[in-house]
Amino acid sequence: MKHSRQTKAKPKSLQQQLTNNARQAGGAHKTVDNRQKMIKRFGQYLKDNNIQISDMSHIKVSYIENYIKTRLSQGISQRTLHNEMSAIRQTLRAAGRYKLADHPRISNSALGISGASRKGTKVAISQEQYQAIYQQALQKSPALAATLDIAVTLGLRGEEAVQSCQSMKTWQKALQQDKTTLHVVFGTKGGRPRDVHIINPQQTLQVINNALAIMQQQNGKLIDKPSLKQAMNYWRNSTYRLGLTGKISPHSLRYAFTQEQVDQYLTQGYSEQEALAKTSMDLGHGDGRGRYIKQVYSKT
Repeated sequence: MKHSRQTKAKPKSLQQQLTNNARQAGGAHKTVDNRQKMIKRFGQYLKDNNIQISDMSHIKVSYIENYIKTRLSQGISQRTLHNEMSAIRQTLRAAGRYKLADHPRISNSALGISGASRKGTKVAISQEQYQAIYQQALQKSPALAATLDIAVTLGLRGEEAVQSCQSMKTWQKALQQDKTTLHVVFGTKGGRPRDVHIINPQQTLQVINNALAIMQQQNGKLIDKPSLKQAMNYWRNSTYRLGLTGKISPHSLRYAFTQEQVDQYLTQGYSEQEALAKTSMDLGHGDGRGRYIKQVYSKT
């Protein structure tokens, strides 16, 4: 009688363990995705520095300390390092390494990254700056210029702007029916849809009509690429080449939208607290983050 030979499952590599535990730490899709990217960077650091360990149980305090020192020497911002350490701690806890995750030597203070503020490092793009960049984009690609216009008009994040083509006809119909809000569904952070209050319906409809005209010429898309990943790479690379980098970044379009929304709400007679709360909802942050909106988005 023949016995079937059982093959042992190949043990997971350290990088696989890190990635799996980063996912198991939970959270919204984008949060998990970002955590996995950050923990992958840490795993790559260990490999590049010839730290030959094969299991998460072998990670030492000194490895994390030296990783953060290296990142600081590369000029990485403290806010980014806060996020990276949060990802590392959550991943360690998911793997059952609570003692290491809470070790005093890898607290933000001990690592020298405790001074970071949540205050935004970006600023709102001015009308003059936007027009100059828009004209450059128009010469490069009318579709790229239309995507910029959609982003600044509705206060969209990059992925929301790129995926906005899926909602364009719905938005057009809503404005034609004199609706005062547009529903943002695709590409939202954490998959949380939101309503954006439209203060200038005619201008917004003009921007949407222009985008639709361009979409008809390229497979119903604004950024006509085979996949979302390729479309996002095109968006990031193109905006970078247009000069949207550093303090004036693609997110600066969202900052400009925010300031205009607050100003318009104030003009309509809302109190500052109400204007900030309503703008916070337009951005998808909920009505309880007015103070955060004022602190982060008010820079010019």
